[in-house]
Amino acid sequence: MEYNTSRNHLMMREYGRHIQKMIEYLMTIEDKDLRQKNAMAAIELMGFLNPHLKNVEDFRHKLWDHLFLIADFHLDVESPYPIPTKEQLKAKPDPLKYPKRYPRHSHLGKNLELVIDKALKEENPEKRNGFANAVAYYMKLAYNNWHKETVHDDAVQSELSAITHNQLEFTNTPYVKSYRANENNNRGGGGGYGDFRKNNNNNRNQKFQGGGGGGRNNRNNNGGDNRNNGGGGRNQKFGNNKKRFQ
Repeated sequence: MEYNTSRNHLMMREYGRHIQKMIEYLMTIEDKDLRQKNAMAAIELMGFLNPHLKNVEDFRHKLWDHLFLIADFHLDVESPYPIPTKEQLKAKPDPLKYPKRYPRHSHLGKNLELVIDKALKEENPEKRNGFANAVAYYMKLAYNNWHKETVHDDAVQSELSAITHNQLEFTNTPYVKSYRANENNNRGGGGGYGDFRKNNNNNRNQKFQGGGGGGRNNRNNNGGDNRNNGGGGRNQKFGNNKKRFQ
């Protein structure tokens, strides 16, 4: 019996022990053509065991890389793709440079400053005015998100003038809905729905308490009266017949 403690390290668990033994057997084959043929069969079997790789772009390239990785890069076969090396596997990418940007107005962010700088460099008056309107709209939107209340357009214009040194002025009014106004409207709508339900319940109770009973009693009374009248008419009919035969 063979225990896992006595076996070698399993390189890729998703392929299992049998694939690793098959690749280890490939390295013992001396005939190059036979080794190449068996390597192609191993690639096909690895694709069957992992069908999710078919949805990945260049999945066969990945299978060949896994073949050389399981063989610890000692397998001498021809590959339709560049053969990877152990140095490439252990190579680390260069560290990315962290962007060091210090915005002058942190509550507005660095991206808005880039837009303002681009607007100041714009020579076309229509595009320049469009930049100013977009900047004013974003400033008002950011203020509402942080303070949960509306801000007047004069305050937005004064801050924009302070940032741009009186070089940008917006023409249209930036329309931004207030958070508290929406919340109050939602509460009002809920109250109206509650009143509607309350009125329906009152009408329903009134219907069952007064209207339903009264209608039923009236119907019974009217039916009884009509029945009595019908009886009277029938008696009168037979009485007239008796007089006619007499």
